[in-house]
Amino acid sequence: MLDIRFIRENPEAVKENIKKKFQEEKLPLVDQVIALDAENRKTIQEAQDLRTARNAKSKQVGMLMGQAKKDPSKLAEAEALKAEVKADADRLAYLEGRETELAEQIRHIMLQIPNIIDPSVPIGPDDSANVEVERFGEPVTPDFEIPYHTQIMESFDGIDMDSAGRVSGSGFYYLMGDIARLHEAVLAYARDFMINKGFTFCVPPFMIHGNVVEGVMSQTEMDAMMYKIEGEDLYLIGTSEHSMIGKFIDQIIPEEKLPQTLTSYSPCFRKEKGAHGIEERGVYRIHQFEKQEMVVVCKPEDSMKWYEQMWRYSVELFRSLDIPVRQLECCSGDLADLKVKSCDIEAWSPRQQKYFEVCSCSNLGDAQARRLKMRVKGEKGTYLPHTLNNTVVAPPRMLIAFLENNLQADGSVKIPAPLRPYMGGKEVLTPKA
Repeated sequence: MLDIRFIRENPEAVKENIKKKFQEEKLPLVDQVIALDAENRKTIQEAQDLRTARNAKSKQVGMLMGQAKKDPSKLAEAEALKAEVKADADRLAYLEGRETELAEQIRHIMLQIPNIIDPSVPIGPDDSANVEVERFGEPVTPDFEIPYHTQIMESFDGIDMDSAGRVSGSGFYYLMGDIARLHEAVLAYARDFMINKGFTFCVPPFMIHGNVVEGVMSQTEMDAMMYKIEGEDLYLIGTSEHSMIGKFIDQIIPEEKLPQTLTSYSPCFRKEKGAHGIEERGVYRIHQFEKQEMVVVCKPEDSMKWYEQMWRYSVELFRSLDIPVRQLECCSGDLADLKVKSCDIEAWSPRQQKYFEVCSCSNLGDAQARRLKMRVKGEKGTYLPHTLNNTVVAPPRMLIAFLENNLQADGSVKIPAPLRPYMGGKEVLTPKA
């Protein structure tokens, strides 16, 4: 969410940013919110003037009432002034109500106006305009056929989607045996990887209040992702970033406590609305999964440095598991409204002969901080921090990349050295069938 003063002083820049995000339907919102803001400031000023006048008149009424004991002619003057005070009070009550209405209307519009994107963001309408920046590791195409990822898992008796369908419906799964162990090993390795980078490990709440949801994401994202608990002001989190950033709601952070570098584990719950292709079936796009996340709260001048560092952590982790990846810069039309800049880390799929998304790193500037009323207290006063987030790993999607890139011709799966301590020392997984 932008600062209303910025919109007031830079309306054309805000409109140009909306055009760059290909959201022309939002252009009228800029003029609407400026007009509402002008009315609101006028209303606030009138209310303040009325309070000042009412206090002065009330004192004058008291004086006149005292004088009326000796001079009855003063009583009529006092009563007339009392009537003015009553009229002022009625007008003030109306103005205070109008202030509340206008503030709500302004906030509703402000939540819809997208954040100002970084000048380095490529301009394009959707993810087809995202730009490959760099590749890490050589993509390998083996000389044997690689089965679909659920078939690989089935060869280890490691997945049961039929039973999950009967229990929970589509978009769920049972992981079992070596595949379930591999799933947890990847999460544990990712946890320790980030701890060794100096991040503090955290397990957050898996449900959050509606005001936190509004603070961390746009309405469009919320509608497409979040599950609401019936009869409660609670939502299941779509990623631990939601509750991790929410941790700082209404808080003043001492500047010396920055940066806050946190890595969190959580299950994630998503509606995943819409139709998806065959390659996004199986365990690629599901309603429930687990994830290790990294979150940073920092000084504004440090946020781009952290952005660069965070996505490189993802690259380092995937390369340590022998998975080739690339960094893809997200274009303007592919950025969620709160994001200043974002990139995806995509893993190589030998079966598909292409890359697919496994991590997403985002710099949200001060948008979440403003929505959640997070502040930093420094030597020169208070200011809004910047917030960033990035996926460390999100199995089971990450398992697709892992299994395909470490699959051997005989159907076994090689376990890279860093993961072996988390797999009881196993160097290879042997299929059951």
